[in-house]
Amino acid sequence: MSYPPGPPYGHPGYGYAPGVTTNGKATAALVTGITTLVLSWCCGFGLVGIVAIVLGARARTEIARSGGRQDGDGLALAGIITGAVATVVGLAALVVIAIALARTGGGTFNQYG
Repeated sequence: MSYPPGPPYGHPGYGYAPGVTTNGKATAALVTGITTLVLSWCCGFGLVGIVAIVLGARARTEIARSGGRQDGDGLALAGIITGAVATVVGLAALVVIAIALARTGGGTFNQYG
């Protein structure tokens, strides 16, 4: 059984589309989304997930307008999703912290010291 010859020397190889790049904002959205999701429970840090949502939305717009020259729509979507979840968890953490502070007096001194 014979196989077709591989690409010639110096050829980029199979599956390579020249000029296609991954959108940097899509990658940044994913990294920001995952980071904020991991740290979202800490003092409302999840609110930084809004950055991931904005980056992901802008990346998806740029990718759609690129006419196939940019890739990374899945990365951008994952960044939006993880950013949204992190934002919700961060808001919930802030609510829990606010309720805990309200019940304990917020750390302020009362008349009994």
